[in-house]
Amino acid sequence: MDLRLSDQDRAFEAEVRAFIAAELPADIREKVRLDRTLARDDFMRWQQILARRGWFTGAWPRAQGGLDWSALHTLIFNRVAGEMHCPELQVFGPAMVGPVIYTFGTEAQKAQHLPAIRDSSVWWCQGYSEPGAGSDLAALKTQALDRGDHFLVNGQKIWTSYAHFADWMFCLVRTSTEGPKQAGISFLLIDMKTPGVQVQPIRMMDGRHYLNAVFFDDVRVPRENLIGEVDRGWTYAKFLLAHERVENANLRFITQELARLREVAAEGGSGGRRLIDDPAFARELAQVEAQFKALEIGLLRLLSDAQAGQAAAPGTSSFIKIRGTEIAQRITELRVMASGPDAQRFQPDWLFGDGETPLLGPAHALGPVASYQFCRAMTIYGGSTEVQKNIMAKHVLGL
Repeated sequence: MDLRLSDQDRAFEAEVRAFIAAELPADIREKVRLDRTLARDDFMRWQQILARRGWFTGAWPRAQGGLDWSALHTLIFNRVAGEMHCPELQVFGPAMVGPVIYTFGTEAQKAQHLPAIRDSSVWWCQGYSEPGAGSDLAALKTQALDRGDHFLVNGQKIWTSYAHFADWMFCLVRTSTEGPKQAGISFLLIDMKTPGVQVQPIRMMDGRHYLNAVFFDDVRVPRENLIGEVDRGWTYAKFLLAHERVENANLRFITQELARLREVAAEGGSGGRRLIDDPAFARELAQVEAQFKALEIGLLRLLSDAQAGQAAAPGTSSFIKIRGTEIAQRITELRVMASGPDAQRFQPDWLFGDGETPLLGPAHALGPVASYQFCRAMTIYGGSTEVQKNIMAKHVLGL
């Protein structure tokens, strides 16, 4: 694998930089740069700008309306987006359920859902985890009774990111209790406006709202919303989870947090001294940057293998997930350290709006603690680190 950028790759990187510089709305850029909370409209505005360029689903095959980006172009786009303070893309549509639909869905399902994903007019959420079925996802109990022309769904999902913004959910449900637990799972597409769907917010300790519990009370889901075959949902879920592991590398987030960390470390602190001139801190920064570079290479190898139609090396996606989340956590720790005592203040009016009270301390110190607290969950969601290590031990070491 040649990791050097070709002239074509450099031209693409320049094109991405120029496009973002010209098209990313200034108010959104400033919110991201200062760790401010983004509204649904902020995410959708930026995604729809990208969609008009074809970049929201740039990695999709051309046959599905994408641009067939190479693995390297996908990596370049995410890295530049992080450096230039772009909002995190909501990938549940383009990187998760979209590939499932165009790989396993019916022609009617493709016609209904793929255009709305490509132009980012519909927001998707993921209905996987449940109370008692997180890391052991196959233990899920949300039940879907087959009623012929529809399924009747009852149960609960939890930790559902941005369900309060979502128009549709892709959901794993139990359609059989016979045989191995993986064998009785089906994959449904659920309209969030369907009667019986209730979204209950789960607020973070800093007041931010990302997560939700979702309840299903006799929710009628038309049979045409079933992906593939009944009881074969685990097959489609594993296909999707491979994409989720890549997203959990947190490439854009890490790039952005590193840029913020370097900026703060280069500023003059008390007595005019810069944190970057402290040998101990400089060593910590260099170490996490080296780890991130190794992660980028591992991610590129995984994407390159997938694009070439080759199966990923055993344990590769687990390695990507572990390292990506651990590096992200370490960078947020360093950001808190770099902000010092100023990181301890809490001014919610500045986090959630323009701020009505005087801002205390430097603007860059307002968000690190909130990011640090949220990132503690990274080694749990999407498959906990302990589970990923067990997967690597089994498939790589043969234990």
